[in-house]
Amino acid sequence: MKKGEQTREVIIHRAARLFNEQGYYGASLSDIMRATGLEKGGIYNHFGSKEELALEAFDYSVGLVNQRIRAAILAQPNTYNRLVAIIEAFSLTATDPVLPGGCPIMKTVIEADDTQPALKERAHSELNRLFESIRYTLKIGVERGEMRPGVDSQKLASLVIASVEGGIMLSRLYQDSSHIEAVVEYLKYILEQNLRP
Repeated sequence: MKKGEQTREVIIHRAARLFNEQGYYGASLSDIMRATGLEKGGIYNHFGSKEELALEAFDYSVGLVNQRIRAAILAQPNTYNRLVAIIEAFSLTATDPVLPGGCPIMKTVIEADDTQPALKERAHSELNRLFESIRYTLKIGVERGEMRPGVDSQKLASLVIASVEGGIMLSRLYQDSSHIEAVVEYLKYILEQNLRP
């Protein structure tokens, strides 16, 4: 890897951590310079704007979350266990986040809202990917006879994502992992009672 590519990766990695802790607005250019050890020109030599860096940092952060979820899914032998793995891997953001600051998707959705349309769109795309992962996993499970047919996969995905994100938020707010643990336990119960054939 060339030196310029290495420098770019270091900037993205350090900015991702900074943005995830302080927010895209909370992290100033001075903060980014301090975190990377580079001057303004050194940063803008690799990125055209703070927004461009923020988008790259978001992709990096979410990539770490996706790697964790993907690894958890691949280690499971059947659909029920894969769905549980998605829930458990995603819920780890409350107690063992891939970067300090919690869930990069939730933080970006809340902060970007309508003021940063490019970031909001990126977060929207990532949530769509998570929805699709849950729907696809359930679809394959029904086809294999591992899951009960007729389950509304969109509603299940909404329940899982909203519950886990809410549990992450409560656990981080109260510094108490019992909130996310309760969510995971209840979602497992719902899967067991309603989805197994």
